[in-house]
Amino acid sequence: MFSSGLLSLPEMPLCSAAPVAPPRAVGGACWSPDGKPFLFGPLRVSTLASIPLVNNRFLSALISVSFMNNQKQQKPTLTGQRFKTRKRDEKERFDPTQFQESIVQGLNQTGTDLEAVAKFLDASGAKLDYRRYAETLFDILVAGGMLAPGGTLSDDMTRTEFCLFTAQEDLETMQAYAQVFNKLIRRYKYLEKGFEEEIKKLLLFLKGFTESERNKLAMLTGILLANGSISASILNSLFNENLVKEGVSAAFAVKLFKSWINEKDINSVAGSLRKVGMDNRLMELFPANKRSCEHFSKYFTDAGLKELSDFARNQQSIGARKELQKELQEMMSHGDPLKEIIAFTREEMKKANLSEQAMIGIIWTSVMSCVEWNKKEELVTEQAIKHLKQYSPLLKAFTSQGLSELSLLLKIQEYCYDNIHFMKAFQKIVVLLYKADVLSEEAILKWYNEAHLAKGKSVFLEQMKKFVEWLKNAEEESESDEEEAD
Repeated sequence: MFSSGLLSLPEMPLCSAAPVAPPRAVGGACWSPDGKPFLFGPLRVSTLASIPLVNNRFLSALISVSFMNNQKQQKPTLTGQRFKTRKRDEKERFDPTQFQESIVQGLNQTGTDLEAVAKFLDASGAKLDYRRYAETLFDILVAGGMLAPGGTLSDDMTRTEFCLFTAQEDLETMQAYAQVFNKLIRRYKYLEKGFEEEIKKLLLFLKGFTESERNKLAMLTGILLANGSISASILNSLFNENLVKEGVSAAFAVKLFKSWINEKDINSVAGSLRKVGMDNRLMELFPANKRSCEHFSKYFTDAGLKELSDFARNQQSIGARKELQKELQEMMSHGDPLKEIIAFTREEMKKANLSEQAMIGIIWTSVMSCVEWNKKEELVTEQAIKHLKQYSPLLKAFTSQGLSELSLLLKIQEYCYDNIHFMKAFQKIVVLLYKADVLSEEAILKWYNEAHLAKGKSVFLEQMKKFVEWLKNAEEESESDEEEAD
């Protein structure tokens, strides 16, 4: 037997006629070909290579077994960086109860001094989680505590007597409270969405509040709408069926619009309503059986809001005009007889209480909208003349007054200016309608001399110059003939 370094092997014959079986490894032992076990530690290839073994298979097996048994298994390690948060950036965590207690305690200390309230809320945002408990915060500021579904205060929660609902019911106080909310939202911009959601919720809870509480909330909401702190889309909550049925929505709207118009004029209010599509929905403040322009007008006029009544009436008129225009276009597209179209138009005009001047504008728009116009300027004039010739009896039926004729001329001028392919067609359209007795000589001359629009004035007056001269000469010749006859 010989040994070398870390490995001890039994003596092997230098030459062997028969192949030698490789050692078998079990645990940390190796079994030699003659069945005798021996132990070994870590093997070095250089050591084994120096051993003059004849059987290469035996040597290879030893190396493999040694590497398998001694190869260390690597342990997994965590990678990445650990960032430390500065203490001044950490926010103290509160649960809803502790949060409410902190806000209530602060409000009780500041009392009715709204300047102090604003400063307290500003400072508290640095340590209290306003983002997470926004609803709780606004509930307390408005009602004095957390609101349960329906608008009642939760019995098991801390409350404060210093809130919007316990304040004096006057516009000045509500304006001061609006400033508190404005400062808070400007300081913590992320509260803006939560505040709007809070107002929507409060409007749905109106039945759970007293009349005085509703009045204060209505005045505050009107002021906030005027300041742009909230969107007019919150009014959608007032269309709730139960609130409408009980008459709560309409009464609330009176107070709201009074404070809104007090801050801004009716034009500003109308613009905000149009922006969110509420301008045509004000009738929904009343139940279906009272949803008429007459009832709306009387209710709000009696409440001192005539400007709102006039606005609603005008909006309804605009809606009726759009609907009428749509129906006229459909009749023309279907090729209905002109007699039927004229009869239908007269009936609708009477129903909607529209003047002839307003009606001729609707008819002109319908006539020009019911056809797809050629994009080439040289072809569109011919197409327009042919189309208008067909509908000239309809236009004639609603131009029995000089003002109606002038209104039609202005509509034609505006249309030709807005649709550039019609710029050169203006004069030919006017001449056609003159020959069809739709437009009179007097109306054309009045338009030319003083009543035209600024849109495309120089182009259209130049086009009409020769025709107007012809009209003037014809008028002079007519007068001369009359004088000779006399």
